[in-house]
Amino acid sequence: MPTYAYACKDCGHAFDIVQSFSDSSLTSCPECGGNLRKKFNSVGVVFKGSGFYRTDSRDSKGSSVSPAPAAAPAAPAATPAPAPAAAAS
Repeated sequence: MPTYAYACKDCGHAFDIVQSFSDSSLTSCPECGGNLRKKFNSVGVVFKGSGFYRTDSRDSKGSSVSPAPAAAPAAPAATPAPAPAAAAS
């Protein structure tokens, strides 16, 4: 079962609780009875098995994917001319 983090909007009390996916979210703070908000954290993802790397789609003889054609070198961007200075009155 996943662990969820909550924080109270009123008193700032923060805590974690283990809840089932089917349980409804908590709404009142156990400290002051104020409104709670669910905090969201980043989740680490690990890809295991074949199919996630560039080398997984190659056969033993070499590349099964044809190489991309070489792109023509880009021309340097033209620098804009400076704006003429305004005449002093």
